[in-house]
This record gives sequence, C-alpha cells and structure tokens, in this order.
Amino acid sequence: MSIVIDKDDQFRHDLGQHFAVVCPSCSVLSHITPVSTPRYGELDKYKPKEVGIVFRCDACSAPIFLKYPVKAYGEGQIELSSNYLEIERPVEHFDSTYLPEDSELLFREALSSFSHTNYNAFASMCRRTVQHVFDDLGETGKMQIFDQCTDIRDMAEIDDESYDLVRRVLFDTEEARNSLPLIQAVEAGILLEFMRDILYQAYVRKGKIQQAMMLRRYMAEEPEPEQIDAPRLSTG
Repeated sequence: MSIVIDKDDQFRHDLGQHFAVVCPSCSVLSHITPVSTPRYGELDKYKPKEVGIVFRCDACSAPIFLKYPVKAYGEGQIELSSNYLEIERPVEHFDSTYLPEDSELLFREALSSFSHTNYNAFASMCRRTVQHVFDDLGETGKMQIFDQCTDIRDMAEIDDESYDLVRRVLFDTEEARNSLPLIQAVEAGILLEFMRDILYQAYVRKGKIQQAMMLRRYMAEEPEPEQIDAPRLSTG
C-alpha cells in the first residue's frame, strides 16, 4: 500500500476515501480527510524519521492526528509507512455498575492502558482483574469462565495461537504469574473482547436480571389504588 507526500505537498493514500478510523471525538468509524500536511521541501531538508498529519473526521469534523514513520526519501516524493500511530485514541467504555469495587477499579485501569496503546500494561491489568474475579467466584466460577472462553473461541473462530495467548494471560497457574507473554495490538483487541464477555456474564447480566426481577416483583405486589366514587348530583 502506497502512502506518500509528493513534491506538490499533497498527501496520497492508496485507500483514498476508503481510509477510515474510529474518531476519538464522536466514536464513529468514519472516513477521514487530510487537512494539514507538512511541506515537502521542509521534510526533504530536515529528513525527520516521523511525520505528523492532521485529518478531519468526515462524521463530526473534529481534528484527528496521525503520526507516520518515514520509509524512504525519494526523488520528488516521501514514502510513509502504513503503521501509523494515533495520537489520540477513543476511550474504551464498559458498564461496570454491577462489578465488585476492586474489579471495577482494575478493569478501568486496564481500559485506560488499552486506549493509550500500552498493550502489555493492559494484559497485566487484565490478569489482575480476572484474578480478583476468580477469588470472588471461587474455583467453580473459575471453571465456568474457562468453559465460557472455550465457547468464545469456537463462536468467534479464534485461531489456536491467539487463544493460547489469551489463556496464558488469564489462566496461568500461581507459579507462572510473572510469565506474561508480550502482546501487540491485534492480540490486545482479542483479549479485550474476552474480558468484556467474562465480566458481562459474571456480573452485568446477572445484576440486570436480578434488578429486573425485583422490579417485576415490586410491581406485582403493589396494591391497586383505591377507587374514589364520584359525587352524585342531587335530584331533589
């Protein structure tokens, strides 16, 4: 895939209008349009290793900042790498209303690490979160979560290598707690979806069902309002 800044200061991308990212302002997967590109002459003179470009979100018009490593300085154009860095990423959210306090705190920090592309810190916080979940739910709950992860693997058709990485992060034995594997963006995204489903099934779904049942019981037991007879007009 060719990404270049040419001698006319134009940013050219093979994907063109099909190039899209999740906007950190509106959280919509949107096409983005370049609005501020460094001048070719300045780049060719100083030859920085990275180049920053400002785009406009086509959904909400907010600015989006991407940083590209430079692959090569050529004759009349500068070739950029496709492995751009998002300077500001959308913040990941999760309904933590029903989570235990400690698990909520740890997973919030995990989401913050993910949003800032600190993927190995994210994996560490996922392990700490799930260990608190195991302590809360006991050995039976841990086995249920293991079976749940197997179901997720089958439904999402996760390859064996990626699933083994998730399993090592979440289910390593006590003796192996310090042997976390290194992960990158793709593996982190897979791990995030496993964690979302684990916490939803363990706490959020249960909490919502219990709350709904309490509301139904309250409504069923609530006495009917007394009917008040309307005053009758005198016929005398």
